[in-house]
Amino acid sequence: MSEFFERRRIVVTGGAGFLGRFVTEGLRERGCKEILVPTIEDYDLVNMADVIRMYEDMRPDIVIHLAAVVGGIGANREHPGEFFYKNLMMGVQLIEQARLRGTEKFVAIGTICAYPKHTPVPFREEDLWNGYPEETNAPYGLAKKMLLVQSQAYRQEYGFNSIYLLPVNLYGPGDNFEPASSHVIPALIKKCHDAIDCGAATIECWGTGDVSREFIYAADAAEGILLATEHYDGSEPVNIGSGSEISIRDLAEKIVALSGFDGEIRWDPSQPDGQPRRCLDVAKARDYFGFEAKKTLDEGLKETIEWYRAHLAGGRKA
Repeated sequence: MSEFFERRRIVVTGGAGFLGRFVTEGLRERGCKEILVPTIEDYDLVNMADVIRMYEDMRPDIVIHLAAVVGGIGANREHPGEFFYKNLMMGVQLIEQARLRGTEKFVAIGTICAYPKHTPVPFREEDLWNGYPEETNAPYGLAKKMLLVQSQAYRQEYGFNSIYLLPVNLYGPGDNFEPASSHVIPALIKKCHDAIDCGAATIECWGTGDVSREFIYAADAAEGILLATEHYDGSEPVNIGSGSEISIRDLAEKIVALSGFDGEIRWDPSQPDGQPRRCLDVAKARDYFGFEAKKTLDEGLKETIEWYRAHLAGGRKA
């Protein structure tokens, strides 16, 4: 096994969150002895004074920046200003302080929402600037996209090693199942289980179901991030995905079947669909640092549903 992580102090912002737990677990498996996770209770990374204090306290060699204010379409519609400001300020300040302190490497995690609304499928990194993002999550997507601009500008002017990765939609055990802020897979799992518990004959889903998405199991995404952290030092943004596309209608039917709900799905076309299609070209991740997703969607959904039943179904908390 490589000694790359053994010899470095790694800060993982958002390390206590959904994706962060898989990243910190992967670091431990790679022999990293100093994994530092700044929690919101101790460091508000929107606040520059807290960012400075975090760097002074933790003295990282590498920063993996996962922390973000995120949510589904509903949350993005309700909080566009908050999502823009907090995500922008966290990233910009963290990168600036890393540069000033001579931090060895900064790993900026972007979002698939940064792509233009009508990007040709599969999404290639070269298409990132060919249009405006889908309107419902554009403020969030653009805030995260500015970290790519900053990373490339700092590399050009200061020689600062900051890389930028674009994970597709995540899911898996430990996901956020809160209805007000969850994404589509955990939201559908909860809807099905709630319907089973109360004997409901239908569940309601937003939009038409005709749009498509790509999903990656969170543990796979974490593996891609860690491979890039160790092996990639380029300026180009790189997609992290599974390369497999599914319609939201087919996804909903799959989750209904796997969860055991035998009722009807009612689609509400008055609600937004979001971006028409999402599917990534994942060739660069494979070519640049040898990453390929391993978990199939069926396998991942089964494991996520089982986790939900064991930890959260019926109101129990993990």
